[in-house]
Parts: sequence; C-alpha cells; structure tokens
Amino acid sequence: KRVVSTQSTGTHIDRALSEAYRVLKPGGKFMCLEFSDVPNPVLSQIYDRYSFDVIPVLGQLIAGDFESYQYLVESIRKFPKQDAFADMIAQAGFSVVDYENLTFGVTAIHTGFKL
Repeated sequence: KRVVSTQSTGTHIDRALSEAYRVLKPGGKFMCLEFSDVPNPVLSQIYDRYSFDVIPVLGQLIAGDFESYQYLVESIRKFPKQDAFADMIAQAGFSVVDYENLTFGVTAIHTGFKL
C-alpha cells in the first residue's frame, strides 16, 4: 500500500489528486477522509460556533497555540464541499467516484478507482 499526502503538494488539491492517480496501480482504490461541509443549517451553525469559539481556545490551553488552531478551522472552511471535491477527483481521472458523509457531514470519505 502506498499513501500520498497532500502535504507534499501544499494546497494544490488538483496536483495532489493527479499524483495520487499517477502512483495508484490500475484497479486501485483512492480514499480520502476530509473535514467537510455540514449540510443541515442548524447543525452547521452549531458546528461553526464550536469550531471558531472552542477549538482555537482548546489549542491555546492544551498546546499553547491559538493561531494554528484558528488557521486549521479557517482552512477546513476553504476546502471544497463534498460535490465539488468529488468532481475534482473525477477530473483527475478516477472512475466510480463517490463519497459518504460521516458525523452529519463534519467529515466525508471520498473514493474513486483507477481503472
């Protein structure tokens, strides 16, 4: 098994997906777990409140680092929504692209195959 991290390609999601496609053997399955968009407006508000008001404070209390955890929350919000990310995976060449929301959409597992 080989794992490709988006850290090696920075925030260039299209390049990370292209690299994942390149290194995957034909018939291989791509899987990606990402923080995602919560589609329910009520739950989304609660999650946003928790993310912006609690996570950075916990980062400060536990790790002594408010800014990194604030950046984490902000970067999660900038990541493409589930349908858009699935489209990007398909554009990279993957087939049978799908995703499954977990925890009401807080995270999602995206999958695709290199045929």
